[in-house]
Amino acid sequence: MIGPQDRAAWTGKTIDFHADGLHTLSAAEVEEIDAALSCLREQGELDFPAITPETFPLPTLGAFLRGLRDELRFGRGFVLLRGIPRERYSTDDMARIYFGLGCHIGAPLPQSWQGELLGHVIDVSDIEPGARGYHTGGAQRFHTDSCDVVSLMCLQSARSGGASRICSSIAVHRRLERERPDLLQALYDGFIFRRREVDAEHGSGVLVRRISVFARTGEEISVFLSGDYPNRAVAAGDVVMTPIQREALDAVQRIAASPDTYLDMRIGEGDIQFLNNRLLLHGRTGYEDHREMARRRHLLRLWLRLPGWPAQPEGQAMHTGEDHPLWLRQRTPFMEVPSRYLAEITARQAELAQ
Repeated sequence: MIGPQDRAAWTGKTIDFHADGLHTLSAAEVEEIDAALSCLREQGELDFPAITPETFPLPTLGAFLRGLRDELRFGRGFVLLRGIPRERYSTDDMARIYFGLGCHIGAPLPQSWQGELLGHVIDVSDIEPGARGYHTGGAQRFHTDSCDVVSLMCLQSARSGGASRICSSIAVHRRLERERPDLLQALYDGFIFRRREVDAEHGSGVLVRRISVFARTGEEISVFLSGDYPNRAVAAGDVVMTPIQREALDAVQRIAASPDTYLDMRIGEGDIQFLNNRLLLHGRTGYEDHREMARRRHLLRLWLRLPGWPAQPEGQAMHTGEDHPLWLRQRTPFMEVPSRYLAEITARQAELAQ
């Protein structure tokens, strides 16, 4: 008998994402995207919150995208869209297309205290002190974000490397259940997490939370994992991590990082990846980048809340619905437009070089 999350319990050695998670857009679907972009332009210069299924209409493709909600929740947990001709569109129009496609799946959420609805995943650590993980280069360990679905669109590839590395948390859970149930229990019991002070200050004010790495709601298992937040709590003196807690966190990373467990997925320019953030862990491989800002590896990111999905289990998100409206007060119109963003950070890079 097939269990409710058996399809999500894949491993890298048992799955081929080209067969199980790739949708290549047809010529007719690309034409529909073109028509939606034209429709959007006819309505004037609309800011991202005004891009909706009504202002970016997709009569046929929209139904397919809405159907992905069930595949992401009950299936493999990931989808890669391929076939948007990157060379046809400006960087800003790529962002509009991406946001337009995403809003047919779910509602975009702000991603930090600054209120941005569209994140820029690019290495700006040379000009941004204390840059967050998505603003730094190199490899990233496995983690999750605070949303139902996390998505990436590639605008500019790295010189080499930088593959998306994903892993089924259900596969990790089942292996721990077989081999180390004591560590699995520690992951259910939870940890003290401390988020960045600026996120708390501009949000709900809650800085420290108890978070369960694994939680069970009925027959559904969900995951929330961060390497940074529990370590921040220890460094701040909020808690002393026990040896079994440390071993449990290390075991999740060790199992997920096994070559027979993870799946590497190349996201080419114009590709869009959607991941069920409650089921899958994600990270990336190391990469070689360009020094020129305009040529650096650059992806756009959406955090989506999906209609019809149950609320995230209590204690499985560091940022919550309390934060979102407060963070949005910091947002400024058109702040996420790629050409504006790149111009600003390029100017900052030039200032620092003087």
